[in-house]
Amino acid sequence: MSKTNLIASLAEELGVSKKLAAELVNAFLETVVEGVKKQGEVRIQGFGTFKASKRKAREGVNPQNPSQKIKIPAMKVVTFKAGSEFKAAVK
Repeated sequence: MSKTNLIASLAEELGVSKKLAAELVNAFLETVVEGVKKQGEVRIQGFGTFKASKRKAREGVNPQNPSQKIKIPAMKVVTFKAGSEFKAAVK
């Protein structure tokens, strides 16, 4: 499902305009991004957890030239762990 489809589905479900639904989705996404950025994680009961994790620096391989080794720097990445209710619904 794309963001556009999500907005249309939400608008229909709530009986509101697509414009309002788009504002709600965008506000939600911005809030999640800011929460992870500032506090390290956002937990939504039953849905899941968005968390900032540190990935160590490591050595990788250039895919265009497998004999060439490259250094991949340490970085922060975002992970998502689905909650129990979400996992049960998908099963």
